[in-house]
Amino acid sequence: MSYKVLITDYEFENLKYEEVVFKESGLEIEFLKAQCKSENEVIDQAKHVDAILNQYAPLSRRVIQSLEKVKVISRYGVGVNTVDLDAASEKGITVANVPDYGVEEVSNHALALLLSFARKITYLNSEVKKGNWDFKAGISIHRLNEQTVGVLGFGRIPRRFIEKVQTLGFKTSAYDPFVSKAEMNEVGVNKLELDQILKEADYLSVHVPLIKDTFHLLNKDRFRLMKKNAVVINTARGPIIDERALIDALQKGIIAGAALDVTEDEPIDKTSPLLKMDNVILTPHSAWYSEEAMIELRQKAAKNIVQVLRGEKTPYALT
Repeated sequence: MSYKVLITDYEFENLKYEEVVFKESGLEIEFLKAQCKSENEVIDQAKHVDAILNQYAPLSRRVIQSLEKVKVISRYGVGVNTVDLDAASEKGITVANVPDYGVEEVSNHALALLLSFARKITYLNSEVKKGNWDFKAGISIHRLNEQTVGVLGFGRIPRRFIEKVQTLGFKTSAYDPFVSKAEMNEVGVNKLELDQILKEADYLSVHVPLIKDTFHLLNKDRFRLMKKNAVVINTARGPIIDERALIDALQKGIIAGAALDVTEDEPIDKTSPLLKMDNVILTPHSAWYSEEAMIELRQKAAKNIVQVLRGEKTPYALT
């Protein structure tokens, strides 16, 4: 039996890792490659395929209802906000992700952003290059063990991030309604409710998935609960933060800074005030990346499809 697998869109230079997985699967697979941007383009390309590999193209309820033969949708990455999970489940389509490929990379990136602010690395680098050789340009800097890192989420990545910041001496607290206080206490983390963690954190690192309940989780009212010296770090998804409210909070000194690997619109709008703020660090959705993580991601995403087409269960199935 032969199968058609469609990749809806991709940013990689080639698809050699996916092609090897399919070739070595023992299945007869025709690999169709597209660069869909809209629902209509996906609908047109996916009419007669058996499986879908997805990066950013929208797989809405409308798209999923149009699928005639699809058995599995495999998404590159941890988040599945491009896919309507309810619609897929209703149609009996397996949706799978790759939740464990970039734990070290993302936790390291969040840590690097935190330390850049804690020691004012990027700001002092800029000052020195302007000719200002004066440590007083970085006033004030505080000892790490006298500061609290608040973490939103308690999955694989935030737990690894917490391990790393604890090693440096930071006090840690976390918010996750799905994890018990006892489980957090076992690893030396103080479980707090959302409003309380916002009030206490010197650094707030965002690691929750983007779902209906977390859209604009950090908004105008919640920024006003935070310390004036607080810095927000986001390596999760841009829309978890209300970007207009963030810009307003930064401009008015309600919080001290932000370090963002993700923004509401990507790439970031060239007119965004964030680009001109000295108290903002921006990276281009690169926290996930290392050569090793990229290869692991692509291989596992392809293997999800092979397993389902074989009639097996993938350990990464969400529906």
